[in-house]
Amino acid sequence: MEREYDVVVIGTGVAGSDIAWHCRKAGMEVAITDYRDYGGTCALRGCVPKRVLASAAGAVARVGNQQGNGVRGAVAIDWSELIAFERTFTDPVPRRKEEGFREAGIHTYHGLARFTGQNRMTIDGDVLTARYIVIAAGAHPRPLKVPGEDLMTPSDDFFYLEGLPERIVFIGGGYISFEFAHVAARAGSAVTILQRSGRVLSGFDTDIVDRLVLASGEIGIDVQVNMPLLSIERNAAGLRVRAGREGEEKTFGADMVVHGAGRVSAIEELDLAVGNVETDCRGIVVDDHLRSVSNPAVYVAGDANQKSPQLTPVAVMDAHIVVDSILGGNARVADYSVVPSAVFTTPPIASVGLTEEAAKEKGIPYVVNAGDLSARFTNRSVGQRHVGYKLLVAGDSRRILGAHLIGPHVEEVINIFALAIRHNLTVDDLTLDAIPWAYPSSVYDIIHMVHPLVRK
Repeated sequence: MEREYDVVVIGTGVAGSDIAWHCRKAGMEVAITDYRDYGGTCALRGCVPKRVLASAAGAVARVGNQQGNGVRGAVAIDWSELIAFERTFTDPVPRRKEEGFREAGIHTYHGLARFTGQNRMTIDGDVLTARYIVIAAGAHPRPLKVPGEDLMTPSDDFFYLEGLPERIVFIGGGYISFEFAHVAARAGSAVTILQRSGRVLSGFDTDIVDRLVLASGEIGIDVQVNMPLLSIERNAAGLRVRAGREGEEKTFGADMVVHGAGRVSAIEELDLAVGNVETDCRGIVVDDHLRSVSNPAVYVAGDANQKSPQLTPVAVMDAHIVVDSILGGNARVADYSVVPSAVFTTPPIASVGLTEEAAKEKGIPYVVNAGDLSARFTNRSVGQRHVGYKLLVAGDSRRILGAHLIGPHVEEVINIFALAIRHNLTVDDLTLDAIPWAYPSSVYDIIHMVHPLVRK
């Protein structure tokens, strides 16, 4: 069957869904497709189930931190019960998504989409032509090309494990590995993280990361750096992982090896060359409007857009830029200069704006204020011992350039700093003289972060 549309969207995550719904609302004929269950990464293999697991790990951590401070008795994670609860969030998504599309008059397809021309695609035998084709196909684990790679468990599958193994090795020291490692450790597994370079969580401030690594070690997570993966093999005891630099190789025993070593755009099967869609080593080459530089009919959004951080709010922002471009011309440009991010470990860390490393590379003068807030009663009262911050401030204008935090609720507090950076606020704008923050709260502790920088 051959059909003609105004817009064909590849991918049913937050980016693809938003684009499809908005274009349909504007009166366009729209089709959407996915080769996996409808719903995308965030709803099925990312934010939503991650927060369910992290909340359980956080509950165990909070009770553990309070032992000896008036709280008695341990709590434990029942893994099968936790996964069953998690699935109450994820299982309804595919059907609900597809029914919603159909009720809106959006045609739904299933299968791999492949270009057969600049405005033409095939999907499982159906031929579709469109004025615009939007690639919002998400991402998948990066191929590592090592012997035994097929023995690894994709990070996507961690959310649906029926049982949790005793020994887990996570490959890669990014946020995926750290978040899952904290859940697994709180659930009773022996956990190791292997990072190929000398630095984990490379996008975050090193001093804040050092605090997290210390906290991770205290709950039994073994973080090993300079350990590039060499091979995985099965033996009588389970899995044998070989890693390390030449002459410094180590072996690690495991019952499961989880791929947490980065994700790449899921675009390999699209036959992009046939569609005259230019690519480079990072993915599809797009302009500032997220349009293909070689095929003006093609736009890219979400995790498939290699120019942007792979975060759900960024995917939504991408979607709005693409919709505005399709409906009103290419007027908006993508701006990723202020993107707060968080790692949902226990405790969590969060960051926005410039790191010291980035400020030095850009030649931007700055002043640093850093400190420990573990003794603040808001943190001591809940047994939090790893609470700290680092602020980067412009020496002349006193504008906030970057904020890096570890401790309870920092995933919320970081949004205050994001707003401050976006609107060029100074440290004086965050004091009690400017705003009487709710008290006691983690946000109120901002005044202790900025106090040494405030004009007397």
